[in-house]
Amino acid sequence: MSGDPTQLPIAVFLSGGGRTLENLLRHRDEHELPIDVRLVISSRDGVRGIDIAQNDGIETLVVRKRDHDDASYSDAMFEPVRCCGAKYVVMAGFLKHVLIPDDFENRVINIHPSLLPAFGGQGMYGHNVHAAAIERGVTISGCTVHFVDNQYDHGPIILQRACEVRAEDTPDSLAARVFEQECEALPAALRTLL
Repeated sequence: MSGDPTQLPIAVFLSGGGRTLENLLRHRDEHELPIDVRLVISSRDGVRGIDIAQNDGIETLVVRKRDHDDASYSDAMFEPVRCCGAKYVVMAGFLKHVLIPDDFENRVINIHPSLLPAFGGQGMYGHNVHAAAIERGVTISGCTVHFVDNQYDHGPIILQRACEVRAEDTPDSLAARVFEQECEALPAALRTLL
């Protein structure tokens, strides 16, 4: 599948509401982020992220992990990406662990809501990350865009953005401030890949 050579062809993996996908599409439309979203794969049916993609005319698939063993799950996720010609996969709130095939090494990108390696690993997502940061007493948090390998929240870091943790913060208030950083960090990281 050919397209505009100035556009970065990507696929997006998601599991829920699609806020990160929505942000990428907004940056594409309002800030000339040079991406071509060719495919969105969700780990669940009936999520808002699928609706956002379909409303934008993007092809969608649902691939449920429980229907596969590890190897066939990886094939079910990445073969459609190969077929659509996407150069990179962006994990946008994708909460399943999938094995990264050799031909996608340093081609799968995740954004994590902490300054990795702090507050990463299995079970560290969403509310859990921000609660752990507050409990630990850190004064700075933020987000990390990184290449995904076969370990949780591991792989080479592309970009990080920081924000303060305030004394009165709750996990929700910190999450909102970190998400503001995520909304700028992921588009900035994608620009560096062109």
